[in-house]
Amino acid sequence: MIRNVLLAAVLGAAAQPAAADPFEDFGTAMKFGLPLAAAACAARDDRLEDFAVRGALQAVLVLGLKTWLDGTPVSVRPSGEGKGFPSGHSAAAAFGAADLAGKCFPDDPAAGIGLYGVAGLAAASRVHAGEHTAQQVLTGALIGFSFGAADFGIGTEGASFNVGMRF
Repeated sequence: MIRNVLLAAVLGAAAQPAAADPFEDFGTAMKFGLPLAAAACAARDDRLEDFAVRGALQAVLVLGLKTWLDGTPVSVRPSGEGKGFPSGHSAAAAFGAADLAGKCFPDDPAAGIGLYGVAGLAAASRVHAGEHTAQQVLTGALIGFSFGAADFGIGTEGASFNVGMRF
């Protein structure tokens, strides 16, 4: 699984212009790489339907908030543009990390620390790039984390919430 995340990061970085900021590229690669790795794990574990529903709801919530709050002070990006609240990159990365940590590596604290660390770096890359404020990335990360750690029980024995990281 971790190999898939690294492969997604390399492929995502390779697709960027040569002059792009590597830290920003990393954040963008993790926006796609972490959820893709989580989707592969969900397919392997026969829970893809639940994963897809949670992922779609997370995306709808993020896009809905961006649209609904556009033009308000909380949604203004550091560049002055709108639709900055919440950060979609942070939400997607945290969603993938939480799903992987809680469902694919629930008894591996090192994997959980690494996955949540990668998602945190993806969020920090958005602040570094001047695309979002800390409030915007933290809110996006919390939304993604909540949907990633949840299990709606679709096709399984019941609903649950698991963040992994058992010590």
